[in-house]
Amino acid sequence: MPDALHRRIADDIRRRITAGEWRPGQALPSRADLAAAYHVHEQTMRLAYVLLRRTGILEGEERKRVVVAHPPAVRTLTDADAAWPYSCEVTDARPLPATEELASRLKVAVGATLRHETVECMDPGGRSAMLASTWWRGSRKAHASYTAEIDTVPLGVDQAHALGLLVDTLAFRVVRTRLDGHGTPVETADLLLPMDRWRIRLHG
Repeated sequence: MPDALHRRIADDIRRRITAGEWRPGQALPSRADLAAAYHVHEQTMRLAYVLLRRTGILEGEERKRVVVAHPPAVRTLTDADAAWPYSCEVTDARPLPATEELASRLKVAVGATLRHETVECMDPGGRSAMLASTWWRGSRKAHASYTAEIDTVPLGVDQAHALGLLVDTLAFRVVRTRLDGHGTPVETADLLLPMDRWRIRLHG
């Protein structure tokens, strides 16, 4: 059965990586070469590579060099309002119209112009660990408290590219809304955290 076959090959490649045959950062042979070595169709090998990328064993984009991934550090999020302690880079700062969801979160009219900022947050090794997109109306204001809700979402193309993952890979989404002293929303944010790199343990 093709499904079982590509999973068995993925398991064998994982075993060979664990045994040290290929080390983190080292390129694997081409898909065609490994397909020949395993006596399977190249499409079966492609499915094995997709599975290994999705589970964080390999990294690299489709039809490009694929290497053994360095194991990502698993971090624990305990405070969704805490400042990021490592380096960050603003990747987008275009004003955007409020969608229905953002309008509801910020208590503004649908289509109202919002200030916006997407920040890529790096781990100590310089690898992308989180994407934080924040929206607010007018000037940025101080906040007195926040709320946080957690769900999971599939990554879009730009998000997956930034995080080095496949499109539609599931990630934790922390929806953080900051409130002023009267409980009025002053800004809202989506924090996207790859599920293989994070555990969530929030406390009040």
